[in-house]
Amino acid sequence: MTEVWRNWAGNQEARPVRVLRPGSTAEVAEVVTDAARAGRRVKAVGAGHSFSAAAVAPDVQLRLDRLDGLRSVDPDSGLVTVGAGMPLWKLSPLLAAHGLAMEIMGDIDRQTVSGAISTGTHGSGRRFGGIATQVRALRLVLADGSDVRCSADERPELFEAARVGLGALGVLTEVTLQCVPQFALHARDTALPLAETLGRLDELVEHNAHFEFFWFPHSTTTLTRRFERLPDGTPLKPLGALSRRVDEAVSNIGFEGLCRLGTRVPSLVPPITRLAARAMSAREWTDLSPRVFASSREVRFHEGEFAIPREHAIDALEEIRRWVDTHDEAVSFPLEVRFAAPDDIWLSTAQGRESCYIAFHQYHRMPYERYFRACEEILGGFGGRPHWGKMHTLDAQALRPRYPRFDDFVALRDALDPTGVFANRYLDRVLGLAPRATPVTAEGAARAA
Repeated sequence: MTEVWRNWAGNQEARPVRVLRPGSTAEVAEVVTDAARAGRRVKAVGAGHSFSAAAVAPDVQLRLDRLDGLRSVDPDSGLVTVGAGMPLWKLSPLLAAHGLAMEIMGDIDRQTVSGAISTGTHGSGRRFGGIATQVRALRLVLADGSDVRCSADERPELFEAARVGLGALGVLTEVTLQCVPQFALHARDTALPLAETLGRLDELVEHNAHFEFFWFPHSTTTLTRRFERLPDGTPLKPLGALSRRVDEAVSNIGFEGLCRLGTRVPSLVPPITRLAARAMSAREWTDLSPRVFASSREVRFHEGEFAIPREHAIDALEEIRRWVDTHDEAVSFPLEVRFAAPDDIWLSTAQGRESCYIAFHQYHRMPYERYFRACEEILGGFGGRPHWGKMHTLDAQALRPRYPRFDDFVALRDALDPTGVFANRYLDRVLGLAPRATPVTAEGAARAA
């Protein structure tokens, strides 16, 4: 019997029939071909940091940790090709050795490159898109076992869809990223009243390269976070080793203890969150971008996140605040609010519109269903699109009108994988069932792509 796989949050698990660790694209193709012939489904899994069931493997689980090499680097153009299983935390120092960096990163770096782009992972900054907007080419294995490449010039339709492909179109084996010259970030954390943050929101978003904020429900305080980009060679003033250890201890060990206390005595959660909000202190530092963008997150939680048009950000947050204030719901984790530029990727949550991302969390030992459902309904009322790697209850019928290219994506999925080799229950729900027809041929796949 194979081992039980669980994701980081512990809310998803799989008992695959087989667990394989291919070391090359050819090995991936062989596994996919054999599975299709046997009528089994295949799912690739990265670091397990998705809260959704997108990577849950019903039959064959592919772990891509052996596909984690640096394939090529061109320091002049900034084009870098890596194995799809490359973790972001491992990629950053490899890029730095060549004087390069990723243009934007999210607030954690534990994901693999393929997992991050396939689920639409993003950072914050109104002039910057998600990580998938940095992709310039992909190599993937299709359901018939064929090894294909795509870019803006080669199989462009497949490229437009596969940059945020949910694992539905094939198994990614290589990713080419457009990187930028290494740069530093000046970071400034400041606690502000919620009313001031919302009142100055446009100013804060417009006048900072990267802006985001956290707000603890049950409190009236936000932690605002502003990053300014500085050229390589700027004198660095990083957080000291002691300061970083103290910060990590407070934000992880200390917060874990408070969350456990709130789990045992839910009535203490509101004062605990107000205490946590007051404990957020102002600080400034300058460091290389990967060490500023990403931070350590050790306290386990459940998370949902929706992207709404930026112009609705204040109204949406006010509705969530009113719901929390009028319901007996102990919410121990903050809301995280970020911003991103529009893009043209078919299933990107920022497709065609400047977006505000509102993420809602709950400590993993506490009930979350009612609060998450309320946030989903409120943000859905503003045209919210759920982050593909986070928790939501929407199905294909609800998602279709929120994505102009939704039907195009599903049609391409059906052409490339008509027997559902890459399907699972999550994809069946959010995309609709694959037709389960005659296996696609290499020639048919090439025409579809």
